[in-house]
This record gives sequence, structure tokens and C-alpha cells, in this order.
Amino acid sequence: MSGGEERAWELLASCDPRDVCARTTAEYSPDEEGYVLEVFGLPVVVDITARAMRGSDPRSEFVLTKAAYFSRLSILHYLLGAQKIVPTGRLVKPEQLKAGQFFALGSHLLPLDQIAARFSGDLDAFMQQAARFGGERRPYGDAAMELRPFARLPVTLIFWEGDDEFPARSSLLFDDTSELHLPADVLWSVAMLCSKVMLQFNQGAVGSNCS
Repeated sequence: MSGGEERAWELLASCDPRDVCARTTAEYSPDEEGYVLEVFGLPVVVDITARAMRGSDPRSEFVLTKAAYFSRLSILHYLLGAQKIVPTGRLVKPEQLKAGQFFALGSHLLPLDQIAARFSGDLDAFMQQAARFGGERRPYGDAAMELRPFARLPVTLIFWEGDDEFPARSSLLFDDTSELHLPADVLWSVAMLCSKVMLQFNQGAVGSNCS
């Protein structure tokens, strides 16, 4: 994945907090010795001194612990690379990105079939699960919800009910500005993170500006 976590922490420590906040919509907190960033609309503290992340809500704790493999580098790279650009609302499939072939590799296939199987026959549950993580309804498919893993990086999940001929299916779409914020491998982690939060309760319970 684009750069290791240790290197990302080093780069972030060298950044001008005013620049980071302007680009990402995060807030700098001297008391927290780092940034307060909304992840799925929930505040996450990114402590530069301790090189630690923490949240005060069970949902953000899930993101930072159970889904740490996907969340930690995504958060760091978003703080490093996000641009001051408003999403256009034009949606693209991951495969339509410039580096979209990355998403077609066997090990990088998104678990969209699992999402479709889980919510088949229960559109309300699909929407409620997304709403738990700040999702908002969108007018696509039989049901669609826009998640905001990060303020400038919306991800839309669309669900179609099955019938006698075809099983239920789901898809994940990015805003067409996504590649301006993060490289393909980190966008994959963001997509995986969105997939994980959709399944969580049901299972229990461009380059850096700072280098």
C-alpha cells in the first residue's frame, strides 16, 4: 500500500496544520496534540505525538480496531493527500478510475456479494445500517445510501433486490474526484472500510502536499 504507516506519521508531523485543516476539513487541537477528523461523521482524534488514533463512540472504535487494517492508513493518507475540492456528484465505478484495474485483481475484489446476500429482502435494514454510520439516501437502484468515510470523499452503495431470475446485487461507486485525493490502493482500503461497516453490526453486535 502507498507508503508505510510509520512514514505517513512522519510526513504528517511535518505538515502545516493550517494547510491540513483547509484541505481536509479536519480541526487541529493542541489539547489532543493532533487532529480531530470526522470519519463516517464521527470524531476521531489523530494524535501526532503518540502516533495513535482514538474515538469516543463504539462505531468509531470499530473502525479503528476491528477495521484497523483498512482505516489507519486511509486516515493518514487522507490527511496527507486530500485536496480542497468539492465532490461533483458524478459517480464512477472503481474499475472506471484511471488505475481501476487495481480493483479487478482477485485479492482486491470488494465483498459486494456479501452485502447483497445479507440485505436481500430487507431494504430497510440496508438503509438503517448505512444510517448508523451517517449514510444518507440517494435516488438509485431499489435503495442507495451515500456514506462519508471522509468529508471530501463520498462513497455510494446501491442495492437491487433479486427476483426469480436474478439474485440481489449491490455496487459501490466513488465520486469522480476521488483520485484527486488518494491513490487507487488507498481508495481500495476506503471501499473495504465502507463494506466492513455495512456488515459490522450484522456480524455481532494525488500525492502528498506535505512531503
